[in-house]
Amino acid sequence: MNVALGVGGGIAAYKAAELARALMERGFTVQAIMTEAAEEFIRPLTFAALTGRKVITGLFSAASSEDTLSSAIEHIRVAQENQILVIAPATADLLAKLAHGFAGDFLTTTYLAFTGPVLLAPAMNTNMWNHPATQENLRILRTRGHVVVEPDDGALACGMVGPGRLADPERIADAVAKLRANPISAAARPRRDLEGETVLLTAGPTQEPLDAVRYLSNRSSGKMGYALAAAAVARGARVILISGPVSLDPPSGAEIIHVRTALEMRKAVMDHLEEATIILKCAAVADYHRDNPPKQKVKKTAARMSLELDPTPDILAEAGRRKGDRLLVGFAAETENLVEEARRKLESKNCDMVVANLVSQEGTGFESDENEVVLVLRTGETIPVKRAAKTEIAQRIFDEIMRLRLALHSSHE
Repeated sequence: MNVALGVGGGIAAYKAAELARALMERGFTVQAIMTEAAEEFIRPLTFAALTGRKVITGLFSAASSEDTLSSAIEHIRVAQENQILVIAPATADLLAKLAHGFAGDFLTTTYLAFTGPVLLAPAMNTNMWNHPATQENLRILRTRGHVVVEPDDGALACGMVGPGRLADPERIADAVAKLRANPISAAARPRRDLEGETVLLTAGPTQEPLDAVRYLSNRSSGKMGYALAAAAVARGARVILISGPVSLDPPSGAEIIHVRTALEMRKAVMDHLEEATIILKCAAVADYHRDNPPKQKVKKTAARMSLELDPTPDILAEAGRRKGDRLLVGFAAETENLVEEARRKLESKNCDMVVANLVSQEGTGFESDENEVVLVLRTGETIPVKRAAKTEIAQRIFDEIMRLRLALHSSHE
């Protein structure tokens, strides 16, 4: 089997030579493609000696200067002759170009012409890896079905310690071999397992007015809910996103309904409940509100003030009573007794799954781009999901939703 090995311009480029050797040991024929930046770190002669094949280093370098037409379309030939495309190291710059369809060199044009499985092995500085732009680009690439071999933690060339080191070449080569063994697996093409589904999803906080300018709210950023909406769209669902006030761009392809208060969110949910087949109540709805708040700003005085607050409607419980055969997923942000509280909510609200996280953990939960959750299922299972980007957590949640649907369906037969 033929593999096109794209080499990006990073300090880890020298490890791509080890990867080429490891791929050949596994029986692959390797065609190396180097970006201009990669040549600053390792010479093409190294790959030519290892693979026994001419190395492609530029958009018009693959053929002789006399054969201009052949040179201009060489990336199409390479895309057709190779069964797997591997890019290692995949730099932050390359990930951005691939995610957004830029095609300014041989590697990126080959990528756009390539229709087979794609494997990406990123390598970069820790801060670049953790940056929301990089994680969003990775989310886009994963939704296309590309395999991502995540970088290792460790000391980096820049002096930092953390994620960003190119994964071990043997591990990358093993991942490529798995693609050879199962080229039509879900990892080799985009999952569209939510086609025909309508996902009703709430996200963000609510704001409950105290007077004309003040309100009660919470620290929810909406990032988890928006990541879930984007994942559902990518997997083929019609998505109705009911969002409280957030500072996020709406996921492309989702139908978005903006609300402010718990009462407005409750109305929007109930108005669209009948259309939904899967409901995810990810919003952090305020527990209390002030009934009939003043229309004017309340002036500050030296006197102590007390407020009478009434409970807001329990939207999740009402959805649980009315869900019928729909799947209902609740969310629980806790500071202690995580699994016990999630199990209690699952039973009391008639949920099929509760996604629980400890908001007291530093670096996860509210306002963060990462999360670490426990999935508590109607089947009795408790599934911990280790810390990862919220985009990855979203995919894992939908993986378990689809598995849960199958399990519940089988139990009713």
